Amino acid sequence: MRIYGLKNCDTCRKALKSLPDAELVDVRAEGLPDAVLDAALAQFQGALVNTRSATWRGLDEAERGMAARDLIKAHPAVMKRPLIAAGNALFLGWSKDVEADLKSLRS
Repeated sequence: MRIYGLKNCDTCRKALKSLPDAELVDVRAEGLPDAVLDAALAQFQGALVNTRSATWRGLDEAERGMAARDLIKAHPAVMKRPLIAAGNALFLGWSKDVEADLKSLRS
């Protein structure tokens, strides 16, 4: 299981603490693999871009108008976090429902 996010993101750290066998991939340092990004965009579409983030607020209008794929490649921190890959399944965000779904996969 891989958690795509930021090492200093509190939500990503909560997910990592609840899923001790997961590996954190810092998207700012390592980037998001194209295959994972494409699958996440197909599943979550526009929800993958966090329009409430400080990164989003710092973008100019031209950057905000970019396609989600190009925007996340250029500014990985604008991605909603965490993005969790468990086998062939993807989960976005960290909530009680996501946590329960992931724990049921492991048992």
